[in-house]
Amino acid sequence: MRRRRFFAWGLGAAVCAAGCGVEHVTGLRAAFSINPGGRRWSKVGQAFVSAARAAGYETAAGTKITVTGLPALAAAELNNGQTLLDVTTPLSRLAGEVEVVVVPANSRFKDFDAFGAHLLARPGQTLLAGGPQGEPAHLLFGLIAKGLGADTRQVDYTGYPSSQEAVVALLSGKAAAAAGPFADWRESIAGGRVRALAVSAAGRVPGLDAPTLLESGVRVDFADWSGAFGPDDMPDESRESAVRMCEAVTGSPGWQAACRAAGWVSIPLGGDDFVLWLASEAERTRAVLRDLGLVDATKATTCGTGCGNGH
Repeated sequence: MRRRRFFAWGLGAAVCAAGCGVEHVTGLRAAFSINPGGRRWSKVGQAFVSAARAAGYETAAGTKITVTGLPALAAAELNNGQTLLDVTTPLSRLAGEVEVVVVPANSRFKDFDAFGAHLLARPGQTLLAGGPQGEPAHLLFGLIAKGLGADTRQVDYTGYPSSQEAVVALLSGKAAAAAGPFADWRESIAGGRVRALAVSAAGRVPGLDAPTLLESGVRVDFADWSGAFGPDDMPDESRESAVRMCEAVTGSPGWQAACRAAGWVSIPLGGDDFVLWLASEAERTRAVLRDLGLVDATKATTCGTGCGNGH
């Protein structure tokens, strides 16, 4: 497998308490300071703040909430660090970016079945591309390979720092297939330069003629998700207020409109349900990174028998 240096989005940035363009939002009973955990989550953070204001929350200082997501979870595993479950108080899942598997317009793979058959038979000879190693596109290909029954450690993946570079790599013949957020590939698909073979979400993407992976026989429902997290030592009362605020915002017309405009899928899940889902997502991420040979297969789970915050 080709090894490329991955660009980790460390949890130090993801859980920073100040800076990074902090926005402060308050409701009638509690105040919140909403902070995108680095530039990559700035659009989601800004949309969340705007929707909160539209829902009646006003600017003020208060309990710190960070918006971060899947790449930070994966980066912690890659760097043998503590996960979001260990160093934050999970509040709510917010939105997800649907990933799409694409090939050049003239590819011999006319559909996902043809691509899947080749990946199953010759995983080391099916050149794949996408974002940085260990990030969502790489994870998705790992899950696809595993779902097909292919030898995941033989997957030949090259990561690129930007979607533009992944597009160039695919169109220049350096890769047979690529993956990434649909929004990043929309223009190339619309222009006829590439074809979409499948989307990662459980439901089809409106306006895109491509089946889901589930329809294609691969039991994978996947999105590059983002969520809201409080500090590790967040008091129960503050957590409950923050969860209620997240529920109000993600259920608001403003948030739904922001998701539609950005091409995100609104996937709200709050409180204890989010904690349980996050634990499962952390284990899935850890497992696929092991399958890809990116982390030690003997590495114990980060959470062990007990996490902070009662997780």
